[in-house]
Amino acid sequence: MAAHRRSAHRKPKQRPLTGPAARTAATLALAGAATAGSVTGAGAAPAEPAPTAAQVKAKVDRLYHDAEVATEKYNGAKEKADAATRNLDALTDEAARRTDRLNTARHALGSLATAQYRSGTLDPALQLALSSDPDAYLERASYLDRAGDRQTGLLRNIKRQVSRIAQVKARADEETERLAARRAELREHRTAIRARLADARKLLDTLTAAERADFERSADARHGGGPDRADRSTARSGPVSATDSRAGQAIAFAHGAIGKPYVWGATGPNAFDCSGLTQAAWKAAGVSLPRTTYTQINAGQRIPRSQLAPGDLVFFYSGISHVGLYIGNGQMIHAPRPGAPVRIAPIDQMPFAGATRVA
Repeated sequence: MAAHRRSAHRKPKQRPLTGPAARTAATLALAGAATAGSVTGAGAAPAEPAPTAAQVKAKVDRLYHDAEVATEKYNGAKEKADAATRNLDALTDEAARRTDRLNTARHALGSLATAQYRSGTLDPALQLALSSDPDAYLERASYLDRAGDRQTGLLRNIKRQVSRIAQVKARADEETERLAARRAELREHRTAIRARLADARKLLDTLTAAERADFERSADARHGGGPDRADRSTARSGPVSATDSRAGQAIAFAHGAIGKPYVWGATGPNAFDCSGLTQAAWKAAGVSLPRTTYTQINAGQRIPRSQLAPGDLVFFYSGISHVGLYIGNGQMIHAPRPGAPVRIAPIDQMPFAGATRVA
């Protein structure tokens, strides 16, 4: 009986399918696998199509523009950091000078106190009673009174010096904190510039040689032609004359810079960014301009485009992120972008934002 019960619970042995039954089962299995595969793949995101050459060129242009905006912010932060460094150096020098004066006053006070100690061992009345020469004693006493007044003055001077040194050191501490903040800002803008330029280079590397050459030609057209064209223009017409002598000097300097490379943060003499070029040009004419585009636009008299004259500063984009030096006939000299050297360009190739007359 026990053996019978065990055999009743034993599963029947499965026999392999053969013939038509096997073919039917295989068909169903393949269909199920296909269905499962389609369900699994339904949630996967399709691969994004590669950007077209036109999209790459547009993005590179945006990256170059963003890098120029960051460059002007970097220039502004550097100008402030340089000023903070000069202020800190001046405060450090002042603290050292005041400390020297304090030590001199302390030495004088010590010498006076030593002299008084040596001559004032007896009570003044007793010294007078015992003196063989009262007149001489009274003269010495008068000197001691004056010396006491001098001591009081030295003490007041020392207190003033200590107070002023503490004030100078407090200002130096504030300037140190300010300088640290400016340097952190510099690092931030430097990182942003390098990242955008690196992204632009990577995108340009995805283009074919023909596409990249086309990009360079179109970029040159937007910024006034290549360096060869700029050189031919200069050789043909020479520096544009200006009614103001200082403007003429600035233009002559800018002409001399044609062909030199664009380098962000550079102010010459071998490379420039846009505001570095205009600053250097006007410096050659004896005029000090601030460092950035958004401060240079306020460095003189604002003028409408219809009244432009050679030597005026011309600004572009809504954020005032680019500047050139107007030379007349609708042309300017400017430092366009990385890879494009200083050149002559028409001012209508970029969105005009304003103009300033420096002289």
